[in-house]
Order: sequence, then structure tokens, then C-alpha cells
Amino acid sequence: MDFSLNENQLMIADMIKKFGDENIRPNLMEWDETQTFPIDVFRKLGELGLMGVLVPQEYGGSGFTYNEYVTAISELGKICGSIALSMAAHNSLCTGHILSFGNEEQKKKYLPKLATGEWIGAWGLTEPNTGSDAMRMQCVAKQEGDYWVLNGTKCWITHGKSGHVAVVIARTGNLLDSHGMTAFFVERGTPGFNAGKKENKLGMRASETAEMIFDNCRVHKSQILGNVGDGFIQAMKILDGGRISIASLSLGIAKGAYEASVKYAKEREQFGQPIANFQAIAFKLADMATEIEAAELLIYQAAYLKNNHKKVTKESAFAKYYASEVAVKCSVEAVQIFGGYGYTKDFPVEKFYRDSKLCTIGEGTSEIQKLVIAREIFK
Repeated sequence: MDFSLNENQLMIADMIKKFGDENIRPNLMEWDETQTFPIDVFRKLGELGLMGVLVPQEYGGSGFTYNEYVTAISELGKICGSIALSMAAHNSLCTGHILSFGNEEQKKKYLPKLATGEWIGAWGLTEPNTGSDAMRMQCVAKQEGDYWVLNGTKCWITHGKSGHVAVVIARTGNLLDSHGMTAFFVERGTPGFNAGKKENKLGMRASETAEMIFDNCRVHKSQILGNVGDGFIQAMKILDGGRISIASLSLGIAKGAYEASVKYAKEREQFGQPIANFQAIAFKLADMATEIEAAELLIYQAAYLKNNHKKVTKESAFAKYYASEVAVKCSVEAVQIFGGYGYTKDFPVEKFYRDSKLCTIGEGTSEIQKLVIAREIFK
């Protein structure tokens, strides 16, 4: 197999590096400190084609494959986990759901705005009491003629406050019925659709996370994605692709922490020589490099299957589980290599350390990934 980056991937990597140096690095710590969601940055990313990486060109997107998508997220992740997380959530969840399950009219209406960054997308599955246990969701939608009335709260939603349109999974049938939930898209400004609490987070602080509250929110039947009752099944398929997104984000964070550590180890001197010469440091870097390489191979295996429209449930869980744990480990080791400096905000690794932990939680915890893998093994 040829593991080298293709021409598009090399172009994207170079473009993101230049974009990041100009538009992200100068401000990323200020955004982090103030929890500012820099929406203008995402409009600029849209101009570069990165808000619709997988969207066909006929709908205003770039029409790339998952290979380019992995590169885009991981390269952004090396610079700032928050920006990469928001870009990934926008692409794989809201935009991806409409692309996968919307009808032609819905695609033509929403995808051009999402793919160009004119609109930011949100995706609502999680609720205050139903994280991993999504089938017990309490957000309900009841039919009244040509409309459905939504009531309930979604939490931990990326762009829950600033998103222009949200894909929302609500219960339309019996509790615990996998065919008892339906996907709706709801535009910001719809009466009864409001933003709730914005979370004050450990890391990923420039990626907005907030509640979405539905209070007798009336949604026309034309705003259903697919068929009534298909929402949960659709969501599980979307999360298969979402795991590749978070794995790619994890890869970027791990690479960012590793590259900073290699540079520092060459420059930092103790006992009359660079600390890279000491086996204790060199072995840490060797472990980091090996685990990053393994994570990347798992990710591209999942991307290959996704590109070829093959089942990817187990392989995307492999990638998400392993890469996210590697991101945490590499970030921890990076702080250790930097020593006291690593514990300050003057150096980049403390932010990688804080950002990395989300990767083992968001879009399915590491424990859920192991559950998914185990179920696939025993099928």
C-alpha cells in the first residue's frame, strides 16, 4: 500500500499551515482564556473549502474524500484543538447528516450555506441524563397536523448557541425503541428554539459547547430528515464517520505535542548537553512516535473503508479509541519533557494536555468504543 500523501493532501496541509500562522496562532491563547468562539475564522475556513470537505462540488463543497478530510482535521489539530474540533463537528455531524439523509430539496437549501461557512451547523443527540444511553432521550416531538412540536433540552452541543441550523434527534415513539426517534433540522430563530447554558470547560475552550432548549418549538414535516422513526439509526451511522473525525483530531493533538517536544528536547540543555541525548527523554519520544504512527494507520484504514462505502463501525471505533488515548498520553509526556515550563501557558503543551482529554469523551467515550468493538467481535 502507498501511505504517502496525495497531491490534494499536501496542498491542504500547506494551506492550513499558512492559514494557521496568520489567522489562528496569534490569537489562540486569548480565545482559550476568554472562551471566545471565533466565528469569522470559520467563515474564512469556508472560503478555503474546509467547511464542506466531503460535500460534492454541486452543493458548494470541495468534493474530497476521507483522506483529505483526515489531513485537514489533523493539521488544524496540530495548531489548535478547538478550531479543529469545531470544523470536524460542523463537517461530520450537522453537514454530514444532511448530506447522508437529506432529500434533494433539503441538500440544495442547506449544504451550500454550510459548505461555504456562511452558516455554522450544530447536531443534537446528547441530553442532560442521556449521554451514552441515548435511547432513553426525553426530548420529544409530537405531531400536530403538518407540524411537529419539540420539547426538551439537548446538552454538550458544539455550536449550540451560535449554530445557524441544528440537526436534532427527538423521540417520536416509545422509550427504548430504536425506531422511535426522528431527525429534524431546526433553524436558529424558529420560535421556541433557544440557547441555554454555555459550558465553562477544561479544554477546547474556543469551541463553543452549549445547551439547546426546545419549548413548544413547531417544526414543519418538511424538516424531517429521512423517515419518521429513522433518527436513531441515522445517528449511529453518522457517529461511525464522527469517530474518524475525533480520531483525526486526536492525531493532530498528538502530533502537535510530539513535534513541540522534539524541538524542545533538541534545544533544552542540562548537564552540558541537549536533553534529547538522555535515554529517559529519547525513549519517551520513541514511544510517542510509534503510537502516533499506529494511530494514523488505524485512521487511514477506517478512511479507506469509508471512501469505498464499506461498513466501518469496528474500524472507526478502533481508530477513535486508540488515537484519543494516544493524544492524552503524548500530551502528558510532552508536559513531562518540558518540565516546569510545560506547566505554564507560555509554552504550547499545556493546551494540548487540556484539549486532549475531550477526545476520550466526546462522540462516545473510550469505554463506549470498547463496547462497540466487543459487540462487533462477537457478532
